[in-house]
Amino acid sequence: MTARAAAVIPARYASTRFPGKPLARDTGKPMIVHVLERAAACRTVCRIVVATDDARIHDAVVAAGFESRITRADHPNGTSRIAEVAETLDEDLVVNIQGDEPQIEPELVDRTVELLASRPDVPMATLVSPFAPGEDPTNPNIVKCVRAVDGRALYFSRSLVPFDRDGTPGAARPMKHVGLYAYRRDFLRTFVALAPTPLERTESLEQLRVLEHGHSILCAVGEAHFTGIDTPEQYAAFVERMRAAR
Repeated sequence: MTARAAAVIPARYASTRFPGKPLARDTGKPMIVHVLERAAACRTVCRIVVATDDARIHDAVVAAGFESRITRADHPNGTSRIAEVAETLDEDLVVNIQGDEPQIEPELVDRTVELLASRPDVPMATLVSPFAPGEDPTNPNIVKCVRAVDGRALYFSRSLVPFDRDGTPGAARPMKHVGLYAYRRDFLRTFVALAPTPLERTESLEQLRVLEHGHSILCAVGEAHFTGIDTPEQYAAFVERMRAAR
């Protein structure tokens, strides 16, 4: 039986580097609608809801025929915004698809949701990917993940981990963490109630809060080619890819 999840897509208008990016429409449609269309192509997604505190984004989503919820404006992060919406959902699984990833691969969403569905003993899952040629594993802007043999995350870091001291044949290679998460709906309530932790503050990585409080995160593995759009330059490159594809 195929796992079924609600996709909740947090979308904010404010952005330090690219204000209003969910509504950028140089392709002919708002970027958030591209994300929604990718979510709609996922086999495991039975419902899609945009979580936003901005009426302009809400109106654009509804105009495109999708569901949107206006959330509180005081959420400290996207997870908290998702948790507010999740309280109103019936689905047991919730997948967080970021609102700035218009080329996210549906197969990788499905892989992450199905992994979580197969392991009822674990409250959440995420996605890790091999580094692509040319990507620098030492770049602190690319988060790395170290996994246990059973697929659970041991640690996330901006530093290069693991460090291959001796160049050992067959040694574990760095895996990059992709910001895609699937949760058991009830765990979201637990997650947002957890106190911030020292490692979370040190690395500025919210997922470390889960590990430091003793909860587990499963890691699905797949080759991720999509990247989030944080700047106008990255958006311009996305627009050119879309034009070339046509």
